[in-house]
Amino acid sequence: MRQSLRLSALFSALALVVAAAGCGGSGDSSSGGKGLEKDTVTVAALPLADNVAVYIAQREKLFEAEGLKVQIKPVQQSTQAIPALIKGDVDVIAGANYVSFLQANEKETLKLSILAEGASLTSHMMDVLVMPNSRIRTPKDLEGRRVAVNILNNVQSLTLNSILTANNVNATRVQYVQVPFPQMAAALEKGDVDAVHLVEPFTSDVEKKLGARVAVDGGAEPVTNLPIAGYVGTQDFTKKNPKTAAAFQRAIFAAQKIATTDRTRVESVLPTYTRIDTKIASVITLPGYPSSLVTNRIQRLVDLMMESKLLTKKPALGAILFRPTTS
Repeated sequence: MRQSLRLSALFSALALVVAAAGCGGSGDSSSGGKGLEKDTVTVAALPLADNVAVYIAQREKLFEAEGLKVQIKPVQQSTQAIPALIKGDVDVIAGANYVSFLQANEKETLKLSILAEGASLTSHMMDVLVMPNSRIRTPKDLEGRRVAVNILNNVQSLTLNSILTANNVNATRVQYVQVPFPQMAAALEKGDVDAVHLVEPFTSDVEKKLGARVAVDGGAEPVTNLPIAGYVGTQDFTKKNPKTAAAFQRAIFAAQKIATTDRTRVESVLPTYTRIDTKIASVITLPGYPSSLVTNRIQRLVDLMMESKLLTKKPALGAILFRPTTS
């Protein structure tokens, strides 16, 4: 079994444990001396490493330096917060998986605004596991097999199909079966599926309990460094509150730089809002933490979604990616 543990962020149904400490109060009063449209931003956040920056920014008082108070509301799935986002009860969703939100934008469920990138895919963030005696040993062996994913037609199948195609595998012959992450171990052990596509901490748990082994690195080329999750709001919010949105973006970018350059600060924050203890936090494989919002990176994901028919038309990224007009 690999010595390192891995964590995804984008797509996990991890149980909620600890709400963020030190959250600000609610209210829309103007920020003292900063000239912001509102000084309190409510953020729905998942208990994942994908959005550790919002917690780092809170702890390091990066929001405070921008004249912001941030109220963090934990959620289990980013899509659960969409109704609150539309109503304005939540201003930003942290750790929002791009696939679901770009699809919601296309369906006009909401007019999406991406304020900052949150996480990019790294090697072994997601893995396809099989039982130790399985005949599946290469990507090619997945043809004609049943593979469990948490959500059908989302980032897991999107990225795995890309990896399979790059390895001359007919991805259309893979049968995806929807199984919640916590139930995948039982499904694999019973033989209900031939393989499971897992994220941490489920990956290590299944490896330990079943002796499962890795058949495919879910973060391998050609999807390595693919953007998978970010900080999103609505275009209505960013248009009405451009200075507030810009202040939030600057704080997140600063926190992303900390996460990239100082792993110890990530390790110290993770146990405060996830089920990851200090020991595990010290060894898990983290996602990438981009500290800028680059059109070409998001376009790469859009192109992949178009190829996979998860989008029917290219979104207007110029309107979706938030670009501050004030400092």
